[in-house]
Amino acid sequence: MKSRVLILGAGFGGLELATLLSEALGEGADVTVVDRRDSFVFGYSRIDVMFGKTTLDDVSLPYAAFEKPGIRLVKETITAIDATAKRVTTDGGTYEADFLVIALGADYDMAATPGLVEHGNEFYSDAGADRLRDVFPGFNSGPVIVGICGFPYKCPPGPSECALTLHHYLTERGIRKDCDITFVSPLSSPMPASAEMAQALMESFEEFGIRLLKQRTVIRLEPGLAVLDDGTELPFALFLGVPKHQPPQVVIDSGLTEDGWVPIDLSTLETRFPGVYAIGDMAATGLPKSGTFAESAAHCVSTSILAKLRGSNAQLNTGQGTCIVEYGDGRVSYAQLDFLTGPKLEAIYHPPSIAGKRFKQGFDETRRSRWFNL
Repeated sequence: MKSRVLILGAGFGGLELATLLSEALGEGADVTVVDRRDSFVFGYSRIDVMFGKTTLDDVSLPYAAFEKPGIRLVKETITAIDATAKRVTTDGGTYEADFLVIALGADYDMAATPGLVEHGNEFYSDAGADRLRDVFPGFNSGPVIVGICGFPYKCPPGPSECALTLHHYLTERGIRKDCDITFVSPLSSPMPASAEMAQALMESFEEFGIRLLKQRTVIRLEPGLAVLDDGTELPFALFLGVPKHQPPQVVIDSGLTEDGWVPIDLSTLETRFPGVYAIGDMAATGLPKSGTFAESAAHCVSTSILAKLRGSNAQLNTGQGTCIVEYGDGRVSYAQLDFLTGPKLEAIYHPPSIAGKRFKQGFDETRRSRWFNL
């Protein structure tokens, strides 16, 4: 028996869920994926874009290449979500579903940090990373701030990755001695989920002369000046910011959010509306907002949907994922995390190495092949 599944968003979670349902049901699947974009970009690719190692075009994977039995991916903009009726309106029409999965990720609230747009740069969006690709070559001296403007945010070690890569970039250009780097974070450590990764990052910061200001948030930018939530004022010649995150406005308008995010049953990812799930960055899981955690959530939701269709057993959310840190000098470190399958968090840390770079490349290649047949 076919049952209509509607997936909003074609990111890590949406692509993996659609793939899993196609593998299980084949042409018997009736799955529609809605996304307003033309292509998919791995978030970790932006670090290479911003530092001129590649271009946005080169890392963009067209959704036209996502072809799976029983799956239809449409490019439309979502204008309304009715979770009670499991009905979604887009600029192309109206969709009704038996199962609705919202996987729209998190958007950026630039206005939440006054002066960010006028006086700073953000590196978490595709456009922001692409813009910095042109900014960096013209920067030659002065203090640089890598600053986080709100919590939670995607990819907890991402700003550390930026600071480390910036150090090596400036060193290669021969101007590191003329540039101070300060990293401002609201967290108590660069990577709370892995004490070993956090310690290694802090040791690298000390080795490379990167100043770390913990448990502080950038709340405002003025010309050449960043103001923190404790009143500290830091001068800068270049500001690289992580904007405040929030769910997409259409999700907020739907009434699905509470305290800023979409509440779910952590073990099943189901919202308070039966048959409506939320996975990925906009869900209030308390876990890192990262693509691999959206993938593990997709595995959970796929088994839940299949259980209701076939009477099989659903699997609980494992809360498993991997956080990868690019050091900018050819080395990569990563931590494999397991939040929910045991009595406590399990973290396996792999120090920065060339082997870590190969792991990252394999991670990328596996998903390119699985989702886009590349």
